[in-house]
Amino acid sequence: MKIPTCLVGALLLAGCNASPDKNPDEARQAAQVATSDNSLIFADAEADERPFTETAIVRAQVILDHVGFSPGVIDGKEGASYAAAMRGFQQAYDLEVTGKLDAATAQALQQWRQVPATRVIIIPAGFAKGPFVPAFPKDAADQAKLPALGYRNLTEALAERFHTTPETLVALNSASTLVGAGRPFRVPNIADIDRSTLGEDSRGWNGTLERLGVAPKHPSAARIIVDKSDGVLKVFDANDKLIAQFPATMGSRRDPLPIGTWKIQGVSRNPDFHYNPKLFWDVSDSKEAALLQPGPNSPVGVAWIDINKPHYGIHGTSEPHTIGRAESHGCVRLTNWDAARLAQMVKPGTPAIFQN
Repeated sequence: MKIPTCLVGALLLAGCNASPDKNPDEARQAAQVATSDNSLIFADAEADERPFTETAIVRAQVILDHVGFSPGVIDGKEGASYAAAMRGFQQAYDLEVTGKLDAATAQALQQWRQVPATRVIIIPAGFAKGPFVPAFPKDAADQAKLPALGYRNLTEALAERFHTTPETLVALNSASTLVGAGRPFRVPNIADIDRSTLGEDSRGWNGTLERLGVAPKHPSAARIIVDKSDGVLKVFDANDKLIAQFPATMGSRRDPLPIGTWKIQGVSRNPDFHYNPKLFWDVSDSKEAALLQPGPNSPVGVAWIDINKPHYGIHGTSEPHTIGRAESHGCVRLTNWDAARLAQMVKPGTPAIFQN
């Protein structure tokens, strides 16, 4: 599918309120089993009882992410995306819609009390090696020269894999923790992927799902609603039940969201990006068109979901922390992990309602 254009090193981490993990030697021994593999090793499943700042919010964000009501990046902050995720969860579970972790909502979340807020992983050599693009260029013409628009470094790859930010990874680990192969490292509890559930691969999509911590199987969407006032994309099933919700960036004053009822035309996974500067008011027409290769740092992220409105679609982003906080050129932007989830839920013909 040709996509209409729409603009869109390992680090030593210094931590706070953290302590060393309990069994580092045992975890390192587990890592030796598959150090050449790209699959992360989950070394424990214990709840994190350490006094990390706002652990209750981190735990709530992790559970919301697990059940399909994405808070955006898991960062322990009570931001707009977190409040929107709470409202979506409360609506879906017939609770008073407050957008807060009130007593009734906390009680409802107790059915997932066995889900720990964080886990310890071991990073195999294959994952730690990348390949990465440390000097990632800003100009599209230079990006077009790259074989793939990959992550800049291991920290960025880990932050996206665990739906978080580099700063949160810092806070979850001790000052002496060096992120690298064979070392225990604490992350938000975004579960491992069962490889037996992966389907037929196309354009490396199975690897993308693994790198994003996104399961291949999701309930089917009967319709989706992009709600500008709430800043979210909502997914409904055939019984008109809200089954998932993702924070979204949608349009701007110059390039407003195209209000109306549209339909999904198709999904392109790990898409090429056809950069046409003539379509952008804020890009000089003297710039040349370019074809950018796929990758998580593509301007459209890991997925393009086409709608029957020329030059518009729903897609991922190279900057997940900006979702809900920035503007777009009319398209609907999601985090890469949420775009990958939605790609598994929709199909050609799925109604897509864009509303104020």
